[in-house]
This record gives sequence, structure tokens and C-alpha cells, in this order.
Amino acid sequence: MNIDLLNPVLSNVRDVFDSEINSLILVKDRLDNSIVNAVKLISTKTGKVIITGIGKSGRIGEKIAATLSSVGSKSVFIHSTEAIHGDMGIVSSEDIVLAISYSGETDEVLRVVSYLNKKVDVISITGNPESTLAKKSQIHLNINVGKEACPLNLAPTSSTTATLVLGDALAIALMKERKFQDIDYAEFHPGGSLGRKLLCHVADEMYKKNLPTVTNGISVLEALPVMSSGKLGLVLLLDENNRVEGIFTDGDLRRLIESGNSFLDKKIREVVTSTPRSVKADMKMIDAEELMKRHKITSLIVEGDNGLEGILQIYNIN
Repeated sequence: MNIDLLNPVLSNVRDVFDSEINSLILVKDRLDNSIVNAVKLISTKTGKVIITGIGKSGRIGEKIAATLSSVGSKSVFIHSTEAIHGDMGIVSSEDIVLAISYSGETDEVLRVVSYLNKKVDVISITGNPESTLAKKSQIHLNINVGKEACPLNLAPTSSTTATLVLGDALAIALMKERKFQDIDYAEFHPGGSLGRKLLCHVADEMYKKNLPTVTNGISVLEALPVMSSGKLGLVLLLDENNRVEGIFTDGDLRRLIESGNSFLDKKIREVVTSTPRSVKADMKMIDAEELMKRHKITSLIVEGDNGLEGILQIYNIN
């Protein structure tokens, strides 16, 4: 695809990226012990992080609350207008308030903080360390960006990006402070792909019924209908003890066809791959996925004390 670097639209878009990146660098270089103190304060509390704001700051606050909650720091967002009309009842003495206002002078936010800082600690995020909100807070985080990416310097752009990144930084720092691990993350995301991989076991996802199996003595031609009916792209050769002696896949079939040699009358035992990879049913799904990727295979045989129990395929995981 050809790129017209002189196109004014592309130039304008690139300017926005440059402006916001420069603003982030400015905020990053200004970071001091305030962020350290904020992380330590939140990590020592047993309650929630109550985030409040309005407008664009409120939207960013909602995202920060969601991120904090997903990585082990209980958090809720309360719109400042709703807070002063009853929603402050959710706040308890072990909570912390994170108030967001770039100007630091938003009336609704100030009214919330004026009430709540009598009972809980307040951390503020503003672009003005001398603002009323900054002075009413126990800890102030300065996200002054100099100027917005908006050419009129009016629409919150660079400032909201800086707020969002600072919120992410808080969340990640708290993760490390609390030694939050992938298994903890999975507990909060049981419905997602990662949650399934970390929490589920092979037994939860493997195919158990109508498995495509054959025994010694039959030909490749006789085995093909079993492979087709199983719809897994393979057939397993079992011994008299229900143990897997080999696997024959659609890939093996394709290679036999490409060889040009006659094979349909051969016994299935002559063409199977012996000792295929097998696992136990209690293996974690994430470990099974890693095993398949490491050996570049798409299926695992699941065996127990009584032989074959199931078949797991990479498609069960993804």
C-alpha cells in the first residue's frame, strides 16, 4: 500500500500522536515520590478505591476503576454529581478516594472531596498543583501536559491520555506490590480465554464420547470411515488393554497420497505414528497448550489408569 506522507490528513494525525507522546514524556519525567506514596497508601488499605470525576475525566475514571478491579485492587467509579445526591453512601472508612479533575476546580468534584476527606484519604489527579483539589488532597499527582493535542487547546486530549496512562501505571505498580499473579488474574476473568486456560483442566475440555478408535488387524481403508465419523481429523489405534499404540491423522493420509504409493490395503499399524504425545486429565489447559505449541502438534491423547480417556485438540483451547 502506498503512503502519501504529504497528505495533510495523515500529517495532522501524526501530529496528534507526536503531541500526546511528548505530553506523556513530560508527565513521566515529572514523576516523583507522590506516585510512590499513592501506591503504598492504596496497598495498605483493605477497602475500595473510589474514583470520582465528571465529563471526560469521569470517562477515564471509569476505565481506571475497571482496570484496578481486574488486577486485584477493588475499585468503583462514582460520578461526582451522583455522589452528592446519595451515592457517597458506598464509601467506608477503609476506602480511598481518587478524584480526577484536570483543572482541579470542578465544583462537583470539590464538593465530593470536601465531604469525604473528613473520613477517608484522598488522592487527586490534576494538571494544577496549586488548585483547590490538589490542596484538599493528602496526595496529589500532577499530570500537567502543557498543551492539549487539540489545535484549539480546548478538547481534553493529551490530558485525558496522560490520566489514563497514569491510571494504568498505578494499577500495574499495585499488581507488583501485591505480587498479583496470572492465576489471580484468571480468578477475575473466568469467562475469558486466559481464565479458561489457567483455571480449567484437560478433563474439562477434552472430547470423551464417540472417540475415533480402531484395533489391530484392520486396514487403512477400513479405518478411514472411522476417522471421518470422528470429525477430529485422526484415528487412534488401541491395544487389547485400551492403551493407545499409535495415531493416524489426516496429515499422515495426505502424505501417503502425495507419495504415490499404494497404501489402502496396508494394515493401520504399519502407517500410524507410534507413542503419540499423551497427558493426564488433571493437567492445566495452559500447560497442555504450551506442550502442543512446543512440539508443533494439534492433538493430545488423554490417558489414565484404565487407558484412553479422551482427546484434546488445540481448537478446544483457542
